[in-house]
Amino acid sequence: MILSGELAAGTDHLESELAARLEMSRTPIHEACVILESRGLLTVRPRKGVRILPVSPADMEEIYDILTELETLAARKAAELRPENDRLAPLDAAIADMDAALAADDRETWAEADHAFHRELMRLGGNHRAMDIFEMMSDQVARARLTTLYMRPAPDKSNADHHEVLDAIRAGDATRAATRHREHRQYAKSMLLDLLKKHRLSLL
Repeated sequence: MILSGELAAGTDHLESELAARLEMSRTPIHEACVILESRGLLTVRPRKGVRILPVSPADMEEIYDILTELETLAARKAAELRPENDRLAPLDAAIADMDAALAADDRETWAEADHAFHRELMRLGGNHRAMDIFEMMSDQVARARLTTLYMRPAPDKSNADHHEVLDAIRAGDATRAATRHREHRQYAKSMLLDLLKKHRLSLL
C-alpha cells in the first residue's frame, strides 16, 4: 500500500485503522510497522499511530550512492568466485524475463525482474551484511521505480548493461564486471534524479 501510493507520504494512520483495512488483528500490523520503520518507509509514533515518510531526490541520491558501492563490490566478488552455470541460472532467468517484458512493453514485470537481478547479484557477492543493507533500502528504491516507471525511456540500455555484467562474471573478469555495474548504477541514478527533479516529485 505504501509502494503503490495508497498510503501516501505524509499521511498518518492508526494501527487499529490499518488492522481494519487489512482485516487482521493489530499484533501483525504492529510487527509489520516496526519492520517498515527500519526500512525508512514510515515512523512509529507512540499513541499516535504511524506516519508514512516521503523520499526526496536527496534521499534517493544517498541511497543510490550506497547501493552502487555495495553492488559493485558484489559484482567484483562474484566474478572472482567464477560461479558454476547452475549458480548463475537465476541471473540468466532474470535477464530473460527483462528481455521478454521489454519486448511486451510490460514495465511492471520488467521492474520485478530488474529487482530480482540486483538481489541475486548481491547474493552471489557473498557478503551477508551488505545483503542486509541492500534489503533495507530496496523498498525505497522500489517506490522510486514505480513512480517513474512510465516516465523513463524504454530500458533497453539497462537490459544491455545486465547482459554485459553477467558475461563479465561468467568470464571471471572482476574488473570489467565491477566497472560495467558501476556505470550501470550511475546512469540509473542520474536518470532517476533528473526525472524526480523535472517533475518535482517527492516519493510518493
